[in-house]
Amino acid sequence: MLNVNNVSLRFGDRKLFEDVNIKFTPGNCYGLIGANGAGKSTFLKILSGELESQTGDVSLKSDQRMAVLKQDHFAYEEEQVLQVVMMGHKRLFEVMAEKDQIYMKPDFSEEDGMRAAELEAEFAEMNGWEAESDASRLLSGLGVPESLHEKRMDELTEPQKVKVLLAQALFGQPDVLLLDEPTNGLDIKAIQWLEEFLINFEGTVIVVSHDRHFLNNVCTHIADLDFGKIQIYVGNYDFWYESSQLAQKMAQEENKKKEDKVKELKEFIERFSANKSKSKQATSRKKLLDKITLDDIQPSSRRYPYINFKPNREIGNDVLFVENLTKTIDGVKVLDNLTFTMNKDDKIALVGEHEQSKTALFEILAGNMEPDEGTFKWGVTTSQEYFPKDNSEYFDNDLSLIDWLRQYSPEDQTETFLRSFLGRMLFSGEEAKKKSNVLSGGEKVRCMLSKMMLSGANILMMDEPTNHLDLESITALNNGLINYKGSMIFASHDHEFINTIANRIMEITPNGVVDKYMTYDEFVNDANVEQQIKALHQAN
Repeated sequence: MLNVNNVSLRFGDRKLFEDVNIKFTPGNCYGLIGANGAGKSTFLKILSGELESQTGDVSLKSDQRMAVLKQDHFAYEEEQVLQVVMMGHKRLFEVMAEKDQIYMKPDFSEEDGMRAAELEAEFAEMNGWEAESDASRLLSGLGVPESLHEKRMDELTEPQKVKVLLAQALFGQPDVLLLDEPTNGLDIKAIQWLEEFLINFEGTVIVVSHDRHFLNNVCTHIADLDFGKIQIYVGNYDFWYESSQLAQKMAQEENKKKEDKVKELKEFIERFSANKSKSKQATSRKKLLDKITLDDIQPSSRRYPYINFKPNREIGNDVLFVENLTKTIDGVKVLDNLTFTMNKDDKIALVGEHEQSKTALFEILAGNMEPDEGTFKWGVTTSQEYFPKDNSEYFDNDLSLIDWLRQYSPEDQTETFLRSFLGRMLFSGEEAKKKSNVLSGGEKVRCMLSKMMLSGANILMMDEPTNHLDLESITALNNGLINYKGSMIFASHDHEFINTIANRIMEITPNGVVDKYMTYDEFVNDANVEQQIKALHQAN
């Protein structure tokens, strides 16, 4: 059990958290959530001992071990991959190193023999003889092939290094596991493997993630960091979000009879408890949810932007025709004779590992890049609006947000209108006067979404729109696009985002495309689709 007692931390006049008291218990997975800048990663650093709190303490039994996902991908460049994983269990690795030094001595003494015996006993107690096979199994599960296990870290790609560091954190059955954005850089298969690992993990997990699908699958509890406090709620992220919305609704209906509220709560609990999954997490959550009372449901202070895309014109039957598009960038062919037709009501998700292919297609369709070969044609009733992955050129000025947005307003709108519009996107009061060149990544994305909403386009093209957004903004954007009446083509790595919006999935590779009308869940779990993708990757 990990105990947090009266922990407080301030940076200057800014209070991150104050008098935090929590017991994190074994067998549970806690999703730590909070707005950008609330202090989630800082709190993990306090739990790990990397950062000291100003008051209070964090305690773990002396015989228990904590593991932390490292963020420095270049920390072990000269080390062997398998060795890096085993370094995750510090004491085991120390014992292995000391043993090796003793056995390599040319003048092996009786004293050395006694010390070696002690180390061998400790080594066996920590399951040291299985260490290499366990490390190899973790790497393979995450998708790092055996051919790389003996390589040096500097021979690996960035995504492979991410997986090695994750395997390092998971290695050796730690009692407490701290994971800060563990799904970043992972492919869908690796994420699914990690979810299964954490569901069956018997220790305590505390995780920070913007991946709602991941949080929903693995979390038994949500730890909400808000107003300097951390409140623990039973359930996964969706349950926390829906319950906070329900609590707000109940608070607004103060005159409603208590019996009606209890009935509504019971129906709500029953809906979330009816999970057919047989996983340990689902079973654990159901038992805990059944015990919830009215007093346990609390409204959140979170502010959600209001995102609502309304096309000015209904789209016709002819939307987009793409024929034999080919493009080579820096000597690498990223598109090869790509042909497809986009139909009315299509919401197409571009998925897969070939980022350059997806971005190249967007840039060509937006008119920012010429194809080497092939053509494309938009239907006469269409109007397009584009959200690029790199939006920096839009903010290379010192305009106030009011004047920045005025550039994209189709008519000469009043300042009152523009302020109202910015207020919906959480830029209220003096914030509307901020200079556009000092905005954070998340603020820039909210501005770009405002620009898109003002356009009234009936075709949206979006390249990784959830990057830099907090969970509240991702949820608001997700809901806005579910309700959007136009057509769209977008790229994202957010499983929940894709699965709830897209009705058509396309995986573009330099050797061809797999194009299916199905949900993302169906796409990633379809054996035939997997074989088609594998064949394209193996093609010359």
